[in-house]
Order: sequence, then structure tokens, then C-alpha cells
Amino acid sequence: MTGKYVATSTITIDAPTDRVWAVLTDRDAIKEFMFGTDVETDWTIGAPIVWRGVWEGKEYEDKGVVLEFDPGRRLVNTHFSPLSGQDDMPENYHTLTWTLAGEAGMTELTLSQDNNASVEGAEHSKGMWDNLVKGVKTVTERD
Repeated sequence: MTGKYVATSTITIDAPTDRVWAVLTDRDAIKEFMFGTDVETDWTIGAPIVWRGVWEGKEYEDKGVVLEFDPGRRLVNTHFSPLSGQDDMPENYHTLTWTLAGEAGMTELTLSQDNNASVEGAEHSKGMWDNLVKGVKTVTERD
């Protein structure tokens, strides 16, 4: 699927970056903002990351690897979902980059996903990620 299109979602959260980071890396919070997904990882660079759940009635087990882990600033991981219908090959993985920038107790959270094959594919991904970052905002600002 070698794709050159990037899907990007950005949201401002009324909380400092350390609070947003805590939500992004907490299994219970992830389950809440990531559509009921259970995540397994130890967050070390090079470690596997696995997401399990049910999406539209289908069980899934997505996977990836933690590439960067810079607390309070940046998390980068690969991601592959068998629900995509594609073969589990390196060229079918996306890279998800979570970036946090804070100022005056507010955090701008940006999530980008590379390797989309088309503008339409990137727009579809952006719609999903827009909902997800809204969920991060809701969980972070509520607690």
C-alpha cells in the first residue's frame, strides 16, 4: 500500500502536557478513548504494542512497535490492523505520531498517521482520529 498521504488530527486540551501524557499511556484511559480497546505494551522503545477489541462486531488484534517514547512530548509507534484486509507486510503498516505541545496549562495534541494510499484514505483515517483525539480531550478534562 505504499502511500504518501498523511492524516492529521489536532485538538487543544485544557490540561498540562503531563496530564495528557498520563491519559495517552494509561491502559484504562486508552480503553475509554480508543473505542474499548485493550492495549498491551511496556512502552519501551522497540517493544511490541498490541490492541485488542471488537469493532463493528468483529474481533481484532492490531499490532505495532514503539519507536519513540519521550514522556510529555512525543510518542511514535507503528500500527497494522488485519481489519484493513491487507497482508501483514511492512509496507502495509502506518506510523502513528502523537505530539504534545504545552503552553500556560493548555496542551495541543496532534496525531498523524502516514502511509495512506489516497486522499480519500487519509480523509477516512482523519475522521476516525478526530473522534479519538476528542475522546482524549474528554477523558483528560473530566478527570
